[in-house]
Amino acid sequence: MISTSGLSKTFGGGVEAVKGVDISVGPGEIAGFLGPNGAGKTTTMRMLTTLLRPTAGSATVAGRDLLGDAREVRRRIGYVSQSSGTSPGVPLKGELELQGMLYGLSRRESAARTREAVERLGLSGLEGKPAAALSGGQRRRFDIAFALLHDPVLLFLDEPTTGLDPQSRANLWGHIRSLRDEQGMTVFLTTHYLDEADALCDRILIIDHGRIVAEGAPAELKTGGRTLDDVFLDITGRSLREEAGV
Repeated sequence: MISTSGLSKTFGGGVEAVKGVDISVGPGEIAGFLGPNGAGKTTTMRMLTTLLRPTAGSATVAGRDLLGDAREVRRRIGYVSQSSGTSPGVPLKGELELQGMLYGLSRRESAARTREAVERLGLSGLEGKPAAALSGGQRRRFDIAFALLHDPVLLFLDEPTTGLDPQSRANLWGHIRSLRDEQGMTVFLTTHYLDEADALCDRILIIDHGRIVAEGAPAELKTGGRTLDDVFLDITGRSLREEAGV
Protein backbone atom coordinates (compact mmCIF):
# COMPACT_ATOMS: atom_id res chain seq x y z
CA MET A 1 0.00 0.00 0.00
CA ILE A 2 3.03 2.25 0.61
CA SER A 3 6.42 1.54 -0.94
CA THR A 4 9.25 4.05 -1.05
CA SER A 5 12.84 3.81 -2.23
CA GLY A 6 15.41 6.44 -1.31
CA LEU A 7 12.72 9.04 -0.64
CA SER A 8 14.47 12.31 0.23
CA LYS A 9 13.72 15.97 0.83
CA THR A 10 16.23 18.83 0.94
CA PHE A 11 15.06 22.34 1.70
CA GLY A 12 16.71 25.63 0.75
CA GLY A 13 20.11 26.14 2.27
CA GLY A 14 20.92 22.45 1.95
CA VAL A 15 18.86 21.28 4.93
CA GLU A 16 18.37 17.52 4.49
CA ALA A 17 15.12 16.79 6.32
CA VAL A 18 14.68 13.26 4.94
CA LYS A 19 17.70 11.28 3.77
CA GLY A 20 16.63 8.38 1.58
CA VAL A 21 13.97 6.47 3.49
CA ASP A 22 12.70 3.06 2.41
CA ILE A 23 9.20 2.30 3.69
CA SER A 24 6.98 -0.69 3.02
CA VAL A 25 3.42 -0.90 4.39
CA GLY A 26 1.17 -3.75 3.30
CA PRO A 27 -2.60 -3.72 2.72
CA GLY A 28 -4.66 -3.88 5.90
CA GLU A 29 -1.84 -2.85 8.23
CA ILE A 30 -1.95 -0.20 10.92
CA ALA A 31 1.56 1.23 10.76
CA GLY A 32 2.92 3.66 13.33
CA PHE A 33 5.49 6.27 12.29
CA LEU A 34 7.45 7.56 15.29
CA GLY A 35 10.27 10.03 15.76
CA PRO A 36 11.52 12.90 17.93
CA ASN A 37 10.89 16.52 17.03
CA GLY A 38 12.79 17.42 13.87
CA ALA A 39 13.45 13.80 12.91
CA GLY A 40 11.80 14.08 9.48
CA LYS A 41 8.45 12.57 10.42
CA THR A 42 6.24 15.47 9.31
CA THR A 43 8.19 16.01 6.09
CA THR A 44 7.84 12.33 5.18
CA MET A 45 4.11 12.40 5.89
CA ARG A 46 3.69 15.50 3.71
CA MET A 47 5.54 13.85 0.85
CA LEU A 48 3.46 10.66 1.05
CA THR A 49 0.24 12.69 1.00
CA THR A 50 1.40 14.77 -2.04
CA LEU A 51 1.69 18.01 -0.03
CA LEU A 52 5.47 18.20 -0.62
CA ARG A 53 7.33 17.06 -3.72
CA PRO A 54 10.35 14.83 -2.93
CA THR A 55 13.81 15.99 -3.93
CA ALA A 56 14.87 12.43 -4.81
CA GLY A 57 13.71 8.85 -4.68
CA SER A 58 10.50 7.14 -5.72
CA ALA A 59 7.29 5.97 -4.08
CA THR A 60 4.09 4.12 -4.79
CA VAL A 61 1.15 5.12 -2.61
CA ALA A 62 -2.21 3.32 -2.79
CA GLY A 63 -1.15 1.67 -6.02
CA ARG A 64 -0.19 4.86 -7.85
CA ASP A 65 3.13 6.55 -8.55
CA LEU A 66 3.64 9.44 -6.14
CA LEU A 67 5.50 11.65 -8.59
CA GLY A 68 3.82 10.72 -11.86
CA ASP A 69 0.22 10.33 -10.71
CA ALA A 70 -0.20 12.53 -7.64
CA ARG A 71 -3.79 13.42 -8.51
CA GLU A 72 -4.84 9.77 -8.47
CA VAL A 73 -2.94 9.23 -5.21
CA ARG A 74 -5.08 11.97 -3.65
CA ARG A 75 -8.25 10.25 -4.87
CA ARG A 76 -7.24 7.03 -3.14
CA ILE A 77 -6.08 8.34 0.24
CA GLY A 78 -7.65 10.09 3.20
CA TYR A 79 -5.65 12.52 5.31
CA VAL A 80 -6.37 13.84 8.80
CA SER A 81 -3.96 16.58 9.86
CA GLN A 82 -3.03 17.54 13.41
CA SER A 83 -5.45 20.48 13.42
CA SER A 84 -9.09 20.35 12.37
CA GLY A 85 -10.15 22.12 9.18
CA THR A 86 -13.81 22.48 10.12
CA SER A 87 -15.51 25.85 10.61
CA PRO A 88 -16.42 26.23 14.32
CA GLY A 89 -19.85 27.78 13.74
CA VAL A 90 -21.13 25.83 10.72
CA PRO A 91 -23.29 22.67 11.03
CA LEU A 92 -21.09 19.71 10.13
CA LYS A 93 -23.61 17.92 7.94
CA GLY A 94 -23.42 20.64 5.30
CA GLU A 95 -19.63 20.70 5.42
CA LEU A 96 -19.44 16.93 5.04
CA GLU A 97 -21.76 16.91 2.05
CA LEU A 98 -19.79 19.73 0.43
CA GLN A 99 -16.57 17.77 0.96
CA GLY A 100 -18.07 14.79 -0.85
CA MET A 101 -19.12 16.94 -3.81
CA LEU A 102 -15.62 18.41 -4.01
CA TYR A 103 -14.46 14.84 -4.60
CA GLY A 104 -16.85 14.58 -7.53
CA LEU A 105 -19.80 12.89 -5.84
CA SER A 106 -23.33 13.93 -6.74
CA ARG A 107 -25.38 15.68 -4.07
CA ARG A 108 -27.33 12.46 -3.44
CA GLU A 109 -24.17 10.32 -3.29
CA SER A 110 -22.51 12.77 -0.94
CA ALA A 111 -25.51 12.81 1.39
CA ALA A 112 -25.52 8.99 1.45
CA ARG A 113 -21.76 8.82 2.14
CA THR A 114 -22.17 11.41 4.89
CA ARG A 115 -24.82 9.28 6.61
CA GLU A 116 -22.60 6.19 6.33
CA ALA A 117 -19.51 7.93 7.74
CA VAL A 118 -21.43 9.53 10.60
CA GLU A 119 -23.00 6.21 11.55
CA ARG A 120 -19.72 4.30 11.22
CA LEU A 121 -17.99 6.66 13.65
CA GLY A 122 -20.81 6.76 16.21
CA LEU A 123 -21.75 10.37 15.48
CA SER A 124 -25.44 10.01 14.55
CA GLY A 125 -27.47 12.89 15.92
CA LEU A 126 -24.48 15.23 16.11
CA GLU A 127 -24.11 16.10 12.43
CA GLY A 128 -26.49 19.07 12.71
CA LYS A 129 -24.29 20.76 15.31
CA PRO A 130 -21.31 23.04 14.67
CA ALA A 131 -17.84 21.85 15.63
CA ALA A 132 -17.68 24.40 18.47
CA ALA A 133 -20.53 22.58 20.25
CA LEU A 134 -18.76 19.19 20.31
CA SER A 135 -16.20 17.59 22.60
CA GLY A 136 -12.61 17.09 21.46
CA GLY A 137 -13.17 13.39 20.80
CA GLN A 138 -16.32 14.06 18.78
CA ARG A 139 -14.55 16.69 16.67
CA ARG A 140 -11.70 14.28 15.98
CA ARG A 141 -14.12 11.61 14.81
CA PHE A 142 -15.72 14.15 12.50
CA ASP A 143 -12.25 14.93 11.11
CA ILE A 144 -11.93 11.24 10.24
CA ALA A 145 -15.44 11.25 8.73
CA PHE A 146 -14.30 14.01 6.34
CA ALA A 147 -11.36 11.83 5.27
CA LEU A 148 -13.60 8.80 4.60
CA LEU A 149 -16.25 10.38 2.36
CA HIS A 150 -14.58 9.40 -0.92
CA ASP A 151 -13.99 5.80 0.28
CA PRO A 152 -10.17 5.79 0.41
CA VAL A 153 -8.13 2.59 0.66
CA LEU A 154 -5.39 4.24 2.72
CA LEU A 155 -5.85 6.63 5.66
CA PHE A 156 -3.13 8.93 7.00
CA LEU A 157 -3.61 10.14 10.59
CA ASP A 158 -1.25 12.80 11.94
CA GLU A 159 -1.27 12.62 15.75
CA PRO A 160 -5.00 11.79 15.88
CA THR A 161 -5.45 11.77 19.68
CA THR A 162 -3.36 14.73 20.82
CA GLY A 163 -5.16 16.58 23.60
CA LEU A 164 -7.89 13.98 24.13
CA ASP A 165 -8.81 12.55 27.52
CA PRO A 166 -8.21 8.80 28.16
CA GLN A 167 -11.83 7.82 27.45
CA SER A 168 -11.88 9.71 24.14
CA ARG A 169 -8.52 8.23 23.16
CA ALA A 170 -9.70 4.67 23.87
CA ASN A 171 -12.90 5.31 21.91
CA LEU A 172 -10.98 6.61 18.91
CA TRP A 173 -8.62 3.62 19.05
CA GLY A 174 -11.65 1.36 18.70
CA HIS A 175 -12.83 3.24 15.62
CA ILE A 176 -9.38 3.08 14.02
CA ARG A 177 -9.21 -0.67 14.62
CA SER A 178 -12.67 -1.14 13.12
CA LEU A 179 -11.59 0.62 9.92
CA ARG A 180 -8.90 -2.02 9.53
CA ASP A 181 -10.90 -5.02 10.79
CA GLU A 182 -14.26 -4.28 9.15
CA GLN A 183 -13.31 -2.19 6.11
CA GLY A 184 -9.87 -3.63 5.33
CA MET A 185 -8.41 -0.13 5.36
CA THR A 186 -4.69 0.51 5.68
CA VAL A 187 -3.79 3.14 8.29
CA PHE A 188 -0.53 5.06 8.57
CA LEU A 189 -0.35 7.19 11.70
CA THR A 190 2.07 9.39 13.58
CA THR A 191 1.90 9.77 17.34
CA HIS A 192 3.99 10.92 20.29
CA TYR A 193 2.06 8.55 22.59
CA LEU A 194 4.10 5.34 22.62
CA ASP A 195 1.39 3.43 24.51
CA GLU A 196 -0.91 4.31 21.62
CA ALA A 197 1.54 2.95 19.05
CA ASP A 198 1.99 -0.19 21.15
CA ALA A 199 -1.75 -0.77 21.48
CA LEU A 200 -2.80 0.06 17.93
CA CYS A 201 -0.04 -0.72 15.48
CA ASP A 202 0.78 -3.95 13.71
CA ARG A 203 4.18 -2.52 12.84
CA ILE A 204 6.23 0.48 13.89
CA LEU A 205 8.81 2.53 12.00
CA ILE A 206 11.10 4.93 13.88
CA ILE A 207 12.76 7.80 12.02
CA ASP A 208 15.59 9.95 13.38
CA HIS A 209 17.86 12.48 11.69
CA GLY A 210 16.01 11.84 8.42
CA ARG A 211 16.59 8.07 8.32
CA ILE A 212 14.61 5.00 9.37
CA VAL A 213 16.55 3.68 12.35
CA ALA A 214 14.29 0.81 13.50
CA GLU A 215 11.18 -1.05 12.43
CA GLY A 216 9.20 -4.11 13.42
CA ALA A 217 6.15 -5.31 15.29
CA PRO A 218 5.88 -3.87 18.82
CA ALA A 219 6.60 -7.28 20.35
CA GLU A 220 9.73 -7.64 18.18
CA LEU A 221 11.08 -4.27 19.29
CA LYS A 222 10.38 -4.76 23.00
CA THR A 223 13.04 -7.39 23.63
CA GLY A 224 14.50 -8.05 27.05
CA GLY A 225 11.43 -6.90 28.95
CA ARG A 226 11.71 -3.32 27.70
CA THR A 227 8.74 -1.05 27.11
CA LEU A 228 8.28 0.77 23.82
CA ASP A 229 9.30 3.95 25.64
CA ASP A 230 12.59 2.29 26.58
CA VAL A 231 13.16 1.17 22.99
CA PHE A 232 12.41 4.63 21.59
CA LEU A 233 14.71 6.41 24.04
CA ASP A 234 17.51 3.86 23.61
CA ILE A 235 17.42 4.39 19.85
CA THR A 236 16.88 8.14 19.61
CA GLY A 237 18.58 9.29 22.82
CA ARG A 238 17.29 11.04 25.92
CA SER A 239 18.35 14.61 25.13
CA LEU A 240 15.60 17.18 24.70
CA ARG A 241 14.98 18.28 21.12
CA GLU A 242 13.89 21.75 20.07
CA GLU A 243 10.46 21.95 18.45
CA ALA A 244 10.75 21.70 14.69
CA GLY A 245 8.32 21.27 11.83
CA VAL A 246 10.22 18.70 9.79
